[in-house]
Amino acid sequence: MIPMKYFATLLFLTAAFGLHAQQINTLKKTEDTLSFIRSKRMSDSDLQKKKEGTFLTGIPDFSSDPVTGFGLGLRSNIYWNGKRDNLLFPYTPYLMRFKANAAYYTSNARELVLSLDVPYYKGSRWRFKVDFKAQQNPSNLYFGSTEETLGELRLPSAPMGSSGYGTYKAFDVARKTLRQGQAGEAASMVSDALSNRFRETEFMLNLKADYALGKGVWRLMGGYEIQHLAYATFEGKETDAVDPLTGQETKALNGTSLLRRDFQQGKISGLEGGWISILQAALIYDTRDFEPDPTKGFYFEAANEYSSKYIGSQFNFNKLFLQGRYYKKLPVGPRTVFAARFGAGNIFGKQAPFFEFQDQWSPDGSINSLGGRQSLRGYRANRFLARSVWFANFEIRARLAEARLGKQYFGFGIAPFFDAGTVRDRWQDISFKNIKTSFGAGARISWNQSTILFFDYGISKEDRLFFFGIGQIF
Repeated sequence: MIPMKYFATLLFLTAAFGLHAQQINTLKKTEDTLSFIRSKRMSDSDLQKKKEGTFLTGIPDFSSDPVTGFGLGLRSNIYWNGKRDNLLFPYTPYLMRFKANAAYYTSNARELVLSLDVPYYKGSRWRFKVDFKAQQNPSNLYFGSTEETLGELRLPSAPMGSSGYGTYKAFDVARKTLRQGQAGEAASMVSDALSNRFRETEFMLNLKADYALGKGVWRLMGGYEIQHLAYATFEGKETDAVDPLTGQETKALNGTSLLRRDFQQGKISGLEGGWISILQAALIYDTRDFEPDPTKGFYFEAANEYSSKYIGSQFNFNKLFLQGRYYKKLPVGPRTVFAARFGAGNIFGKQAPFFEFQDQWSPDGSINSLGGRQSLRGYRANRFLARSVWFANFEIRARLAEARLGKQYFGFGIAPFFDAGTVRDRWQDISFKNIKTSFGAGARISWNQSTILFFDYGISKEDRLFFFGIGQIF
């Protein structure tokens, strides 16, 4: 895998500086040729604050997630915005952006992400994106892969029909409580503290291009992605435990994980990992005025991923995802925006690997489902999984204050939110029954408009969770 890593890095750096030089010399277009992006003109107030030229935003990556823990790293972006007299200046968030992120988390997770994004390349209708990721996360969560996950939390070792736990706190205590070892387990007394966790190691390269149709609000996108994935569970690993007789904390060997049990029983596939080759296609409708933080417009996509042995993949599946987003500026304060999203997806293929149930692919950024900061902020990541899913998010993003510190522009705001969603084993059974909901509030800090820092606190019947990091969730 190392040669791919070096090749991807070289590709990003070469493309970034090469495209930059080309754009400086070739972005002299007449106004008539830009009719396809008229609808994307930024508001006058945002346009006045947009920074000219080439600049770097680099900030320490302080993030917190209940799954991966506290993260420390660096998030950096190089933006090529061009000059204010450039005809593209009012219509694009940037002429080009190169992103390099690296992070390490207290859970021992680590991640490297490199990304190059060129909207309206050289003033044309084409947009190109290249993404590379190398990551290892030993704290992924798995609670099952069917609509049975909509029930209460249950221990992996508990027999069917046994009682569950109404809160994650009670469930976490029960997992650590020593229990009798079962057949094939490492000791006579074991813990389930790590039995809902697994480790994922991923290397990924993704190439995408889209083309603006007609007046530019419709786009066709095609892409190709290649991944190598490896998985491990934690049977026999020493972990935290609690003696049920004395209540004292101790150490014990971990029992058989839920993911391993489901694999052994034939309920899921893919635990052996391997190579995944994917063809991507999407139809996109987009009238947002400013992609990183819109004040108005609508975004719709119909996105599909196809994986098959005929294109070099070890797994056969087909994923369809539909998503709509709406943004409306409200006549309250300097910048108050109502934002809403609705998404629905389904996985086709009897042997679709379990890891494809955990996210919905979107050209605008994949979405973990269902649970976590991208979908249901009051529940743990991957809390509810099945072949079919729908979810909705609603936010009021209210700007409270703005300030300039030197040449840097900052905006400060709040964002109360409400999330809802559910899962099913068949798309024909999708309905508004057994919906899971969460609500909460967050803070938002915008830095030079394109970089958004978020702080969200989500509440549900099962949990209370705090997240912070970079970027609007939609």
